[in-house]
Amino acid sequence: MKKQKIQELKNKSMEELQKLLEEYREKLRKLRFDLASNKLKNIKEISETKKIIARILTFIRQYGK
Repeated sequence: MKKQKIQELKNKSMEELQKLLEEYREKLRKLRFDLASNKLKNIKEISETKKIIARILTFIRQYGK
């Protein structure tokens, strides 16, 4: 993830972060189903999505403090 995208996440509100988190979790779920049915071509996309989810959760926890 580029620094520019990380900076955008830092500037989002708590509600926006929660919405993004739901979207990325849904994306991860779809990617896992595609992987199981051999439709997924880029397996690296799963790990990238998991990293983005972790970053969003980190910002949510920091925002809560």
